[in-house]
Amino acid sequence: MTTQLYCLVVGMLLPYIWASSSLPFRNSQFGKIDIKEPRVQAEQLAGAGARAWGAQSNAWEALAIFIGANLMALMAGVDPAGDWSTAALIWVAARISHGISYIANIAPVRVLSFAVGMAMSGWIGVLSLTV
Repeated sequence: MTTQLYCLVVGMLLPYIWASSSLPFRNSQFGKIDIKEPRVQAEQLAGAGARAWGAQSNAWEALAIFIGANLMALMAGVDPAGDWSTAALIWVAARISHGISYIANIAPVRVLSFAVGMAMSGWIGVLSLTV
């Protein structure tokens, strides 16, 4: 179960990493970081800054599905040392790749990474249904 917990921790940190990566773009585009209304400023970002904010938003969405799949597996009694661990590790790699390729504007890699991450959450869900 340790692998899955570490993967969840990484998944919980990724949205903050991608949101933080938008800060230099905010400073560059607006001359300052608006701490009073950061979401309003984020919606006005363009280019890589907007993509960093998008990566952050997508990371939250993917995390919710990953958490749900892991809860299903835990409740169903899936063997944590088997395919569940493999799927969780691949999910982390895909989500890191997704954020990097999103910010770097490499759309084919971003889409593939998103699909792989979703497939891993789906795989974990299927594992819980086949125990």
